[in-house]
Amino acid sequence: MFRSYKEFNGYSTAFRQWRADSHCKYVHGYALRFKVWFEGDLDERNWVVDFGCFKRNGVKDWFKNQFDHTTCIAKDDPNKETFEAMEVMGLIQLRIMDDVGCEKFAEYVFNYLNDKIKLETEGRAWVHKVQCWEHGENMAEYRA
Repeated sequence: MFRSYKEFNGYSTAFRQWRADSHCKYVHGYALRFKVWFEGDLDERNWVVDFGCFKRNGVKDWFKNQFDHTTCIAKDDPNKETFEAMEVMGLIQLRIMDDVGCEKFAEYVFNYLNDKIKLETEGRAWVHKVQCWEHGENMAEYRA
């Protein structure tokens, strides 16, 4: 069994934890960084995953669309209509997700990439884990 690792970084993302009892309830942002570990058998080139596939199959565009200069909110945010109005006014690029935060972003990326990698490698490789870093001191990790 082999593992390889890829980092996706530089995504300026705003979000808020509306359920928080702290300053995290306010809209704030980070330059998110995702670290992804892949696991599986090697292909004929001795690679777990061909990193060139991320451009070919739209993964890099997906990251940019989802997290680059966007505002992510939970679908049950009580101020959802306000955020939607801000998007209509051209003030934000809104992304509505089931839940937000580093833990949920890591899970969201895991599920998206795992499906892509399994398809790309015909089941030979998969995502082992994903870390979502807010900055050098805060990180959350998701493993299936």
